[in-house]
Amino acid sequence: MQNYEQTIVSQYDQSPTLNMLAEAFNQWLDPEQNIDNFFTYVWNIDTAVGYGLDVWGRILGVGRIVAVASGKYWGYAEATSISADPYGQSPFYSGEKLTDNVILDDAGYRTLLLAKAAANICDGSIPAINNILLMLWAGRGNVYVVDNEDMTMQYKFEFAMTPLDISIAQASGILPKPAGVSATVVQEIHTMTPWDGGGTVWDHRETAWDRT
Repeated sequence: MQNYEQTIVSQYDQSPTLNMLAEAFNQWLDPEQNIDNFFTYVWNIDTAVGYGLDVWGRILGVGRIVAVASGKYWGYAEATSISADPYGQSPFYSGEKLTDNVILDDAGYRTLLLAKAAANICDGSIPAINNILLMLWAGRGNVYVVDNEDMTMQYKFEFAMTPLDISIAQASGILPKPAGVSATVVQEIHTMTPWDGGGTVWDHRETAWDRT
């Protein structure tokens, strides 16, 4: 219950009627649990869920719905779409939609919100951007930013990215970059491949997408 005595002005603090009404109101309508719930499920982003995270999303300008590539089609090398493949790997575009809308669950959405909050105060330095990358893709493998020293940069991922990963990295606007610098998302995978002459060789595969 609240300390209602502190809310009564001195002119009426000795009034038995007013004090009785305030005491009864304090017993009937105790807001303590509601205040605790608001702090836990809305105010504190670490524990907020559902509607609370949606409120944070409106504040930070990040939606819960992410467009994820759902198909691969033929495209030119300069294409920036995550759904473009060269000859012999994918068919011509069939007219079907290229993306599906995915609604993030609370855990994934919270991570995205925290990354956006960090991006909002990021100073654009490599260590600061790397911290955001590690926050978003913790435990997935090596992920870091590369300064090409020509007003371009790369977000480099040394693990297999899912379509959702690519969508977040390329189009969501979550990853920061300095003004005037163009950015590219690069997936670089190294694997050991058996060699006909015996033993194994390193197989290097790299895929890049321009960040929108």
